[in-house]
Amino acid sequence: MTSNDHEDRLFVYGSLVDAAERARLLGRPIEATPARLPGYARGQKRYYFVAKREGAMTEGAILEGLSVRDFEILDKYEAVPELYTRERIAVTAADGGAIECWIYLPTSWARAE
Repeated sequence: MTSNDHEDRLFVYGSLVDAAERARLLGRPIEATPARLPGYARGQKRYYFVAKREGAMTEGAILEGLSVRDFEILDKYEAVPELYTRERIAVTAADGGAIECWIYLPTSWARAE
């Protein structure tokens, strides 16, 4: 295991939870492992988003083995940096352990009423 192994992981909580959507975008199946994001609540306006909220928990999944090219495709799909930013975050894996992953966090549109 190298120090960069964790950089190929992405926590998803919206449309990318759908295996068919991932395969359509990336041209191959990408396995997903159930995970949770503590301290964030999931919402939806035109798009899904998460927002910090004490005591909240967002169900989602971890995608592993993503390449630089995969992230380029996903960044474009998620409209980075207009609609989302890609940041590092700690999520809770199915076994209860903490795993550091990338996540797409909303820009100011999610906060605007």
